[in-house]
Amino acid sequence: MREEIKEILEAKIKELKDEGLNPDIILAGSDFLLYAGDVLVDYNLKIYEIEDLGYDAVIADSQTLGLMKKASRRISVDPFLKEKEKEVWKELRV
Repeated sequence: MREEIKEILEAKIKELKDEGLNPDIILAGSDFLLYAGDVLVDYNLKIYEIEDLGYDAVIADSQTLGLMKKASRRISVDPFLKEKEKEVWKELRV
């Protein structure tokens, strides 16, 4: 799961940079930080915990956030957790 999150994070950062933006912050839910917080330390982003985001996080350019519609990208760890849950149930049935 760690590698997949890292790949998605890098892709979203690249998308923002390709649009001429400078992603410098990540607003992350408590549950997102629980499962992916260790991945975030590899990047030069200011991390803000927003409890209401839950399993999601928003990568953004702090200078344009709120001024431009596409100044941020949202990611989630929820799909990875659901996949892991399916694998666990599969193993329990065997």
